[in-house]
Amino acid sequence: MSNRVSAKTPAPPIRPDAAVMTALITADHGDPFAVLGPHGVEGGLVVRVLRPDAMGIDLVSADTGKTIMALEKIHADGLFAGFVAGADPSLRYRLAVHRPDGSRQEDDPYAFPAFLGEQDQYYLSEGRHFHSYRRLGAHLMELEGVEGTAFAVWAPNARRVSLVGDFNGWDGRRHMMRKHPGCGVWEIFVPGLGRGAFYKFEIKAANGGLLPLKADPYAFRCEHPPRTASVVEGVNSYDWSDGHWMRSRAERHDNSAPIAVYEVHLGSWMRVPEDGGRSLSYLELAEKLVPYVADMGFTHIELLPVSEHPFDGSWGYQPIGLFAPTIRHGTPDEFKFFINACHRAGLGVILDWVPGHFPEDPHGLVHFDGTALYEHADPRQGRHQDWGTLIYNFDRTEVSNFLISNALFWLDQYHIDGLRVDAVASMLYLDYSRNEGEWVPNKYGGRENLGAIAFMKALNEMVYGEFPGAFTVAEESTAWPGVSKPTYLGGLGFGFKWNMGWMHDSLRYIGLDPVYRKFHQNDLTFGLLYAFAENFMLPLSHDEVVHGKGSLMGRMPGDLWQKAANLRLYFTFLFTHPGKKLLFMGGEFGQNDEWNHNKSLDWHLLEFERHSGIRTLVGDLCRMYRRHPALHTGDNQSEGFSWIDCNDSDNSTISFVRYDPTGLGPPILAVFNFTPVPRRNYRVGVPLAGAYDEIMNSDAALYGGSDSGNLGQVSTEDHASHGHAQSLCLTLPPLGAVVLRPAGD
Repeated sequence: MSNRVSAKTPAPPIRPDAAVMTALITADHGDPFAVLGPHGVEGGLVVRVLRPDAMGIDLVSADTGKTIMALEKIHADGLFAGFVAGADPSLRYRLAVHRPDGSRQEDDPYAFPAFLGEQDQYYLSEGRHFHSYRRLGAHLMELEGVEGTAFAVWAPNARRVSLVGDFNGWDGRRHMMRKHPGCGVWEIFVPGLGRGAFYKFEIKAANGGLLPLKADPYAFRCEHPPRTASVVEGVNSYDWSDGHWMRSRAERHDNSAPIAVYEVHLGSWMRVPEDGGRSLSYLELAEKLVPYVADMGFTHIELLPVSEHPFDGSWGYQPIGLFAPTIRHGTPDEFKFFINACHRAGLGVILDWVPGHFPEDPHGLVHFDGTALYEHADPRQGRHQDWGTLIYNFDRTEVSNFLISNALFWLDQYHIDGLRVDAVASMLYLDYSRNEGEWVPNKYGGRENLGAIAFMKALNEMVYGEFPGAFTVAEESTAWPGVSKPTYLGGLGFGFKWNMGWMHDSLRYIGLDPVYRKFHQNDLTFGLLYAFAENFMLPLSHDEVVHGKGSLMGRMPGDLWQKAANLRLYFTFLFTHPGKKLLFMGGEFGQNDEWNHNKSLDWHLLEFERHSGIRTLVGDLCRMYRRHPALHTGDNQSEGFSWIDCNDSDNSTISFVRYDPTGLGPPILAVFNFTPVPRRNYRVGVPLAGAYDEIMNSDAALYGGSDSGNLGQVSTEDHASHGHAQSLCLTLPPLGAVVLRPAGD
């Protein structure tokens, strides 16, 4: 191939005009692909390269390896150009870049076409690309036979966007990106760049102002805090071995299935004191946490948010890297190893997921392209006054698409089984925690956030439509109707709702000195008036053991023996009451101190019989709940519950029967004594005659109790009581509960 120009055809000008060159070398050009790279002209090809770090650049044939020509340095700040006579845009070339530290060959990123297709652009512009994580972010790929990484970011109002990183000296002139005006996405393919590269986006706002370097909203891996760079990481790179779980999980997540959740903060469940008190890695958690939870009899692990977050003290509830599991415990593949281990042990994994707000850290989403892109511009709509965070603009389809895509990402790439959506009430209400004049009504003059409602409905429809067997849970603290009803019935479409009312009422009651409990019996019984209005989960979560509330054990009244007895009694109430179960770590052995995210749980307490007994009880309660259909098949059906007596407030006792609506399992009787006074010859009516086995006694010596009870079995008498022809005469232990079932198979 000749680089000589025919005398009959004068060489075209290779220098752009002065204004264009100035825009390029100052990284102020909004369409660098229109100038840089190869461009067909009459008689050949013009190639321009901007490399401020280069002393010289040769154009080299990618096919033969021979030098085609030396590019001319047409600007002192590193703009090179040349004309290749007789060549056309299909010319395959490489750049031999000569720098003070040596020379190397590389491909020209401006020689590659756009990788975002028209269909992707169309769906992104409409806010209906619900798998946008497959196109936006950083993706290892091969383009025109060359391996590298493709980057794409949404910044529709930016004047210019550049990719910067450790591979280009963080120089915004080196990889200015191509914009697709229709969808507002900027992209560039960087040949030769692979996994592990650190990067951010350098964005110039429409007014010409340079913004703080931005992390990639779609980054699949992040630098270890407090550093904030995004890291190139592939997807679909893990060899899963959880096929049996994935095929069977739908039946495990049915409303009639037993679901007992152990809620965990990975950074403080257990630490390594001999190594400076560091947190466990994902691999160590797979080795230690997974068998512990499985042996306890729980069905699921719920993780406080694992999405990358800058501040440890937020516990993950102020995330910035929504697509990246925190690097604090290991790599993305190591997190997948942990989830795989959970599934192989028969445990589902639920993630706390936070679409309600995000922090204002300058490298995050705040004013991402110089405008209020992800958030509302009006602080009456876009700022949480309580938390000092920003609120997503759910009315913007691209923002809702971003969040829904993130939810589907965790289910797709990480085999997550459930998403517990945080702070739903703060999204539903425009006046959430606001005074008069501090909020903007919707178009109908109401307080409902119509955009957030539409977002949540679409989210749940996508989750249940695309991932059979996965489910969602709403942490919703108000009486909003139909939270867990299907969208086609007018509901929000969540699978379950946290029963915050039950939690507040029952904790208030159990924290009272027993002498006063008879005046507050309604706190125990009121929840049954609405217990079947939603698919409820009963949460004793992390929120109940922080901010001065004390631990569950610490909230119990009385001396040490009574505190432990009260907690065992309360846990028995939890596991026999209608609704799925959730318990935060440490509660299962009666952690004395309030939870502190900076240190381990107090595992040494298990040396004491009082605490080891509580843990043994919780394990037995989990197994009892799972073993007996009457305790779970009717969790969300009124047919699964019947009071025996809820009115004996003078004795502070209650009793009820749980039924299996399918008729396969026998009924279960639960009787509770919330005073330290043993109740002997306490009569309760029962639906069936015959002998009853005492299958649980929270006062058993095995659990640290006084061993008061019914010697394992008691038979009915022909004595009518509580509307039944037959009754049992029971011994109720002090601050204790007994659970019975008809004897036999």
